[in-house]
Amino acid sequence: MRLTYKQTTDYLFSQLPMFQRIGPPAYKATLDRTYALSHYLGKPENAFRSIHVAGTNGKGSVSHMLASVLQEQGYKTGLATSPHLRDFRERIKINGQPIPKREVAHFVSLHKAFLDHINPSFFEMTMAMTFAWFAAQKVDVAVVETGMGGRLDSSNIITPELSVITNIGFDHVRFLGPDLTGIAREKAGIIKEGVPVVVGLRQPEVEEVFHQAACHKNVPLLFASDHYKVTGNNSSAMSTPGSMIVDVKHAGKNAVYQLGLQGFYQMDNLVTVLAAIEMLNSTVKLFLGHDAVKNGLNHVVKNTGLLGRWQQIGKRPPVICDAAHNVDGIRRVMAQVASVPHSQTRMVFGLVDDKDRASILQCLPQHAHYYFCKPDIPRGLDAKKLASDASFFGLRGEVYHTVKDALAAAKRDASAKDLIFIGGSTFVVAEVI
Repeated sequence: MRLTYKQTTDYLFSQLPMFQRIGPPAYKATLDRTYALSHYLGKPENAFRSIHVAGTNGKGSVSHMLASVLQEQGYKTGLATSPHLRDFRERIKINGQPIPKREVAHFVSLHKAFLDHINPSFFEMTMAMTFAWFAAQKVDVAVVETGMGGRLDSSNIITPELSVITNIGFDHVRFLGPDLTGIAREKAGIIKEGVPVVVGLRQPEVEEVFHQAACHKNVPLLFASDHYKVTGNNSSAMSTPGSMIVDVKHAGKNAVYQLGLQGFYQMDNLVTVLAAIEMLNSTVKLFLGHDAVKNGLNHVVKNTGLLGRWQQIGKRPPVICDAAHNVDGIRRVMAQVASVPHSQTRMVFGLVDDKDRASILQCLPQHAHYYFCKPDIPRGLDAKKLASDASFFGLRGEVYHTVKDALAAAKRDASAKDLIFIGGSTFVVAEVI
């Protein structure tokens, strides 16, 4: 039976459990089905070179930056990321172009009997589709972002040219561990024999985990933050509309990059990317020249279609959305909100129900006015419950049935000098972009 694209995505989202929508019931802590799919499809993940990117925050931005640089160098570049914001096909791109709808429908139609037989998760099937498409299109190299973890992530059947781990923070603790060491061990599970490793941030509480993993696998390990330093301050970095001019010191020399992303947290991601490029050039021998690096970093959004990272979607008043969804990420975004000159902060805010609400709510500004809402997914936290919890931390506002209703109310209330921020969950951002 030949499925339409709509029938295919309905099948993906409804019949196959999807962690982003329903949470724990979709989590399958084994790679058995992933390997079964790989063998059935002829091991397509072995048909191209790859770079594997894990971490708590920043892995999506790092993946997009690396893909953009590779594209500028002339490599036919696959990019696998999650979650999507508007369309499933955002997860699977080649040179910035999403997989065609007909190919999504064809893959599921062709293999549906086997999929029904082994009952893979949404993410397992998505990764199988991704690898099959990249192999069929003969990409030169693919940047593959992990989903939730590392060791048991469905992407972890690849043997990449380079493994990248951005940082370690608290997220998905029910699955990855209740402390940073446990989470780091899960992320370090992408480290493989003979594959060099770049870790973005040296964190004293977890660095030994990475040293041990790299030593056990006998591979070189580079902590990016040891070798690359952003000079100046956040406010000076915001110098060009739509981008940042960032001064980076490395090996006693300074280099200036125009980064086509505006979130201050992207400066840490830039450091990780530069270290990864160094390792690719020196150890992996995947050449990336000076011009490709400069142009790739400047044209990230144009080259890859990255969405939802300190993205401005309105001007008077400014409306900013950001997909940060855990304590570390939200704390950094709130610092940037505070740095932007404006009168009143208006927060369109919603969460999913398996996050550490107390820790997140403590990061939010008490002086802001809140428009509490529920993202339209089963995991979405009831807006009344969110407002009740928020009041305990001195956060005041109104409850709205939908994200769009909350945003409309914020716009009605705002003056041109106010700032409207939309966030708390990737799925809140997805509904407004």
